[in-house]
Amino acid sequence: MLAIRTMLPEDFNEVAELIYLSTNSWYQQKLGHPIFSCKPQDCELFCTVYEDLDPECGLVMEHVKTGMIVGSCFYHPRETHVSLGIMNVHPNYFGHGIAGKMLREIISYAERRDLPIRLISSALNLDSYSLYNRHGFSPTNLYQDMLISVPRAGLNDDLDYELSKVREAEPSDLVAMGQLEFEISGISREKDYCYFLENSSGNWKTVVSLDENGEADGFLVSIDHPASRLIGPGVARSEKAMEAMLRAQLNHFAGHSVVFLVPGDARQLIAAAYQLGARNCELHVTQIRGSAQPVNGVVMPTFMPESG
Repeated sequence: MLAIRTMLPEDFNEVAELIYLSTNSWYQQKLGHPIFSCKPQDCELFCTVYEDLDPECGLVMEHVKTGMIVGSCFYHPRETHVSLGIMNVHPNYFGHGIAGKMLREIISYAERRDLPIRLISSALNLDSYSLYNRHGFSPTNLYQDMLISVPRAGLNDDLDYELSKVREAEPSDLVAMGQLEFEISGISREKDYCYFLENSSGNWKTVVSLDENGEADGFLVSIDHPASRLIGPGVARSEKAMEAMLRAQLNHFAGHSVVFLVPGDARQLIAAAYQLGARNCELHVTQIRGSAQPVNGVVMPTFMPESG
C-alpha cells in the first residue's frame, strides 16, 4: 500500500538517493549514459533549494509497510503560476501510476488557487511528456540543451565591447529583473530573484546586461554545484544581450562542462554557441497547463529551480 505525504527534512537523504537512482537509471537505459556524475547525496541540492524557497512544498510517495520512499516531486508556488520541479519514481515502481498520483495532487493545489502550472519536459522522454500531456499540459516552446566544456583559461572573447555592458547583479536590480521577466514571458517570481541575489550558499551567480542608457535589458543566473552545473534562468530583450551574458557566465565555469537551454528559434544565439564549441545533448519543451502569453524576447529556462 502506498500513500502520499508532505516531504520532510528528515526525508532529504533518502530523496537525494532516489533522484540519483531514478534519473540515472532512465538515462542509462534509454540513452546509454547516466546524467549525474556526482555522489548520490549531492542530489540533496534539489531538496534544500526548494525547501529554502517554499518550505513543505515537496511530496513523497511512501510504502506504508516498509516506510520506503518510492516517489518524490517538488512544486513551487509563484505569483503568476505554480512551477513543477523534478519528479522521480524508484525504478522498481516504474509503471505503477505513482507519478500520475503525485501530479494530480499538484494540479489540485494549483486549481484551488486558480493558477496555471508550468514545467520543462524532456522531448526525449516520451513517457514523461505523455504523462503531462494526458493531464492537460500543452507544449509551447522548444529548447536545445547545449553542453560546452569551458577551457581552464576561459573563453578567448572577441566581444569585449559587449561584455563591458555586462556586470554582476546587485540587490538594487531586483525590481528591474522582475519587470523584465514579466514583460518578456509573463511570469513573476520575486522569491527566486531574492534567493539568487542573496546567494547564501555561494552556488549562484547572477549577471545583468545594460542597454545604451545604462538600464537593465536582461539578466542571467547560473548555479555551480556538483549535482547541477547549469546556466539559467534568464531573459533578455535581444539575442545580442543574451549572448553577452552567456559568454560572461561561461567564463565563470572555466575548467568545467556546463549545460544551458537555448530557444530553438534563437538562430544568432545558437550559432554563437556552436562557434564556442557547444553541442546539443538533449531537447526540452515548456509544457503549460492553463494560460500563457507568447514570449516577447529571449528566455533561457533551467531545471534548478524549475523555471518553465
